[in-house]
Amino acid sequence: MPPPTYRIENLVHRYNNQPVLAVDRLEIEPASIVGLVGPNGGGKSTLLKLMAFILRPTEGTILFNGAPAAPFDESVRFRVTLLTQDPYLMKRTVFNNIAYGLKVRGDQEDWTQAVHAALTMVGLDPNIFSRRQWNELSGGEAQRVALAARLVLKPRVLLLDEPTASVDAASSELIRAAALGARSEWGTTLAIASHDREWLYDVCDEVLHLFKGKPAGTGRSNMIFGPWIPEDNGRYAKLLGNGGRMTVSAPPNADATAFIDPAAIRILGKGETASSTDSVSVHGTITRLSLEKRRGDLFADVRVGPLTLVVRVVESHLAAMTLHRGWPVTIAYRPENIRWR
Repeated sequence: MPPPTYRIENLVHRYNNQPVLAVDRLEIEPASIVGLVGPNGGGKSTLLKLMAFILRPTEGTILFNGAPAAPFDESVRFRVTLLTQDPYLMKRTVFNNIAYGLKVRGDQEDWTQAVHAALTMVGLDPNIFSRRQWNELSGGEAQRVALAARLVLKPRVLLLDEPTASVDAASSELIRAAALGARSEWGTTLAIASHDREWLYDVCDEVLHLFKGKPAGTGRSNMIFGPWIPEDNGRYAKLLGNGGRMTVSAPPNADATAFIDPAAIRILGKGETASSTDSVSVHGTITRLSLEKRRGDLFADVRVGPLTLVVRVVESHLAAMTLHRGWPVTIAYRPENIRWR
């Protein structure tokens, strides 16, 4: 069995002596797709830069294919590549931007076929775009050219940091398709940081939550930020702005972040009320239903005031109700099931 593409152990990274990332252990298997989610400043970009061997960790080890690696090592150069949210293109033609990596790698053969194939992969016609200058591209086109400049190398690892956050819808779909195409064509390992959780849940083998620089679980989860208002019964609540409130157990501080597993929330059937085991209920509207491909679980996104909560719909409940997008529902949960960070 081949070693993991990445094995990260006891990793700590600091900026100006301030810790920004701490990962005790993380393994990423070859040809897998790993998603990174979490709020801004949670450590996603730092982790990707470390995995790209752009940065050297302050502490800890990162093994690549079972061996230590460092920035600019031959074992990772041209095999691991990172696409950032804001693409950087050199002041030259599209063709020369994409061919640059091949030139630096020392490829002697004609680059035309490889460059044209990379452009086609990201949905840009080589006959139209090859000779365009870098400053003649829209934002979405520039991001796709930047991706093509990485795909032309047929990398073993492709790291994507918010690759679709600043582009139009059409470019976004093409970028996603090209990234997944690299996995299917060459067995490329993908790590993707994105706020588009639904896309990640649809395509990733695993989704890792990063919060304040530390892993905060995998899979689907609900993250709810404070402030929290004390109630008379010793519990606390988040005001939802529509007259409703979400009641929680006592937080460690007024601005703490609450985590609740989708399996700890359930949708009440018609005429059903919260029981002693589901001691709190709130009203909301279903905005999305999605099926997790790996396990076959059904999830419902429920809009509750300004929040969207993910609920896992168990089979026994599904048999007793019909769910549709736009339907009003009541969800119930136990405040004691909330975890705090």
